[in-house]
Amino acid sequence: MLLIEALHIKHYVKDRLLLNVERLQIHKHDRIGLVGRNGSGKTTLLNVLAGHLPPENGAVKVHAHCELLPQLKRTDTSKSGGEVTQEYINEALVKDPAVLLADEPTTNLDTEHIEWLEKKLEHWSGAYVVVSHDRAFLDSVCTSIWEVDEGHLKEYKGNYSDYAEQKELELQGRKAAYEKYEIKKKQLEEALKLKEKKAEKATKAPKKVSNIEAKKAKPYFAKKQKKLQKTAKALETRLEKLEKVEKVKETAPLKMNLPNADHFNGRIILRVEDLKGKVGKRILWNNTSFQVRGGDKLAVIGSNGCGKTTLIKKIIHREDGVSISPAMKMGYFSQNLNILDVEKSILENVQSCSKQDESFIRTVLARLHFFREDVHKSVGVLSGGERVKVAFAKIFLSDINTLILDEPTNYLDIEGVNGLESLLREYEGTVIFVTHDRRLIENVATRMLVFHDQMIKVFEGTYEQYQQKDEQKSYRDDREDKKLVLETKISEVLSRLSVEPSEELEKEFQRLLKEKRELELK
Repeated sequence: MLLIEALHIKHYVKDRLLLNVERLQIHKHDRIGLVGRNGSGKTTLLNVLAGHLPPENGAVKVHAHCELLPQLKRTDTSKSGGEVTQEYINEALVKDPAVLLADEPTTNLDTEHIEWLEKKLEHWSGAYVVVSHDRAFLDSVCTSIWEVDEGHLKEYKGNYSDYAEQKELELQGRKAAYEKYEIKKKQLEEALKLKEKKAEKATKAPKKVSNIEAKKAKPYFAKKQKKLQKTAKALETRLEKLEKVEKVKETAPLKMNLPNADHFNGRIILRVEDLKGKVGKRILWNNTSFQVRGGDKLAVIGSNGCGKTTLIKKIIHREDGVSISPAMKMGYFSQNLNILDVEKSILENVQSCSKQDESFIRTVLARLHFFREDVHKSVGVLSGGERVKVAFAKIFLSDINTLILDEPTNYLDIEGVNGLESLLREYEGTVIFVTHDRRLIENVATRMLVFHDQMIKVFEGTYEQYQQKDEQKSYRDDREDKKLVLETKISEVLSRLSVEPSEELEKEFQRLLKEKRELELK
């Protein structure tokens, strides 16, 4: 059943063609993720589909109730961002629209509430289009991905991981096409040079030939030269008509010169001993102790309001209970864009506190998708997401060996998140990062600091191992609950058997005993 159809959509921002969508359709039960870099027109497209913004060309036909869930702008400060977002989502779902258009619905949600939203959408009967930079969320809730790139919309079947695989295949195809183009171009250039060289020699008579014979042979050599020149011209035309294929941008390897590297890697650089978290009379966590070594990638995870940022600030301010090695040099990223000079360029901002050479700085900026002349753009003209990337690059490339990051993926598009992730994976220093981005934790973290029930525990291992342990614990808890229920039922049946024996009760008793034995064998 067709719910929304858009045809020949064109929408401009000043003289820039932001959207140029020939046709799109949303059908019943569609589960669509909308992706694209910041400023590509994702929010504009949602507003056009919802009828809140008329396109400058084309038409949108809506055949069912459609609800737009725009990006949340918080006004209620008495509740947490997660609570406000949760209420906001519930209000939209209660209206039971046939189509839900949701713009960054996971903003301000912790992992627990993101999983709550995933379950809501999983059991929801309507169609939806969601804009999100959370790759794990898109994997969980989507069966197709729409990518907005240079105004055009392209559909990919499957979830985000399927989309990423298809994009990788496209990339390999482009690389193969470039290699084929280069081989063909080289062959034509060499053939052209050879023909031109032969044409040049064609007028010269052999040395042992007399002048009279040379004069007689002149028309022959002239004809031969003309033929060679004609062939050369044909080769030149083929070379000019050869369709140019652009070289795919390669990711340069990352090798940084970090301060105190000899006295850093593998050694304890941070000790936290009997540190308590308290805000006013409220206890965030009880006394905790842990250590961090040089080169650790430590993810700090837990629900909103549990004290993750408070812990980070205690470490930065070196409060009582926190001791730091002289070899440790920290850089703190907290979405604070005040570190940027809006009058200066991207490159100038980063260079102002970096000891790395310009070539390496450009390598890092390219990972964040600032290519070639982009680095000379003034920070003042950049979008919010682009400024976040520049702020991160400035800290990342400063003279430090330990990165402390508080929600580094906020306001970044998926392209930016992927770039940041690749930098953190290859970074040889220490990374301590607070995030709800499950894919970032999965791909970067080697250890985890887990906040739960006013306790902080260190988990030695990856996020995948942590999830497996959590699932095993959940399974064990569930098994113990079932065992307890069975034992209670067995006791009840035994009591009844002792008072009034019957064949039916005996069968029930034997069935329960068998079920208990099977449970114990699992």
